[in-house]
Amino acid sequence: MPELHVVAVIRAKEGKEKEVRRDLTAVTDASRKEDGNVRYDLFADRNDPRRFVIIEHWRDEPAQVRHHNESDHIHHFHEHGDRNVESREAVYLLEKIV
Repeated sequence: MPELHVVAVIRAKEGKEKEVRRDLTAVTDASRKEDGNVRYDLFADRNDPRRFVIIEHWRDEPAQVRHHNESDHIHHFHEHGDRNVESREAVYLLEKIV
């Protein structure tokens, strides 16, 4: 099964950038420790402080699915951090070509 790369773009509600940054930093730190994680990075858009981009690299799709569906820190973010999120602008599941 091929490695999986994910790009997720999240937009914070106006005035909630610090909270979203804090919450996504916690998610990033915990996600990096998960079995099957190769790389997990969080970025802030230099031109729009409300936009955050997560770039994930997983050993395979089952590892990413476990992360998304079973991780306590992901559930915690959905239950508590979502209140500060305006939208999920994009989620891309990518397979590397070269």
